[in-house]
Amino acid sequence: MILFKLRCGDGHEFEGWFRDGATYERQAQRGLIACPECGEKSVEKAPMAPRLARAAAAPAAAEPQAPPSPEQLRRMLQQVRKHIEAQCDYVGERFAEEARRIHKGESEARGIYGEASEAESQALADEGIEVARIPWVPASDA
Repeated sequence: MILFKLRCGDGHEFEGWFRDGATYERQAQRGLIACPECGEKSVEKAPMAPRLARAAAAPAAAEPQAPPSPEQLRRMLQQVRKHIEAQCDYVGERFAEEARRIHKGESEARGIYGEASEAESQALADEGIEVARIPWVPASDA
């Protein structure tokens, strides 16, 4: 995985994780990356300082962080859900069909979400179509 600092056409900066540089390029060319602040899909890599790894013998400067609590994790997943619902099109049980149409250029390149069985998800992956399963927690009451 690689972390890129990104900037939208409106100047907002944000970070995005990608499998590799080629994955970023494919998603950017297809307009699948959107600014979380404004939704702008004109996105480019922004300059970022390199992160240098410490030598194995160097002592850790900070205490290790504890994993998030179940409540913190639930809130994070609610934020992910809110972002997906705001930025992507819900296609329901047609998810696998629509993902293939987008992949083949038969449908507008955009973020989608919906339902797919494990077998459908595996078939998409076998065809080179990138999909992700996300735990869908109930929406926040706030």
